[in-house]
Amino acid sequence: MPRHSLTDIDAVLAIARKGSFRAAALELGLSTTAISNAIGKIERRLGIRLFNRTTRSVSLTDAGRNFVDQVAPAMDDIYRAIDSAMSQQKTPSGTLRINAFAMAAREALSPLVLRFLRQYPQVHVDVVTEGRIIDIVAAGFDMGIRSADLIPSDMIAVPFGHAQSYAVVASPMYLKQSEKPNIPPDLLSLSCIRVRLPNGALFRWPFEKDGHSVQIDVKGPITLDEASLTRIAALDGVGIGLVWEADVREDIASGSLVRLLQDWTPALSPLCLYYPGRRNPSAAFKAFIEMARASARE
Repeated sequence: MPRHSLTDIDAVLAIARKGSFRAAALELGLSTTAISNAIGKIERRLGIRLFNRTTRSVSLTDAGRNFVDQVAPAMDDIYRAIDSAMSQQKTPSGTLRINAFAMAAREALSPLVLRFLRQYPQVHVDVVTEGRIIDIVAAGFDMGIRSADLIPSDMIAVPFGHAQSYAVVASPMYLKQSEKPNIPPDLLSLSCIRVRLPNGALFRWPFEKDGHSVQIDVKGPITLDEASLTRIAALDGVGIGLVWEADVREDIASGSLVRLLQDWTPALSPLCLYYPGRRNPSAAFKAFIEMARASARE
């Protein structure tokens, strides 16, 4: 007899409640493709069609309605049993998987992740950094860390950390032999450190002042595919770099790097920890979210 995962059955029940694959996907924190695949799989195993689908509507077939009527009460009993078991877990343990871009991971590591590990040593935290934006649910992550403006609208977001901004920087050695830019277009005649994005495109430097925005396609002697390498090149006097302010805060304070065009680099959207709504969060998951919320209040 075929066995069906709880996720597949949850998908059937969610679509029956919402009348839409997209609405069901939002409720379960899954992609629409994942929901569609789950329904296709369970229909093949059952040998029946559960839903009538058109481009405008989704409705239960007679067989689907009978299936939902029988399975829904059983699923309620299963989740009550799971909730009861998980409520008895007192000590956070297990693994938490977090996806973030590199700067966000660096900002979160000491004040949040390492602090959490000191308090809950039985938890293992797996942090994966990458430049591209992914579906954290489909990729098997518990949560992610991104700028607020990059977080999907169906996720729960918890802001934390300091306000973020870009910083245009150069070494004193470079500035001795070159003019300082006064406005962003001045960069077009100066040596700059270029960055290639994960999709292969060259990063155009964004600036904003008094409601006026401009992007500059800078030129220079070197192109890097990892933004954090820009700091090393700038410290060596190769040229002017655009980096996250958080990554060069100490260099600016010590005088190793000089910040330029600061009035053209205003604060950006704050960093947020984000995650899908969960029916049965683990003790480790709940403890991490609570620490993030507490950190935001500090």
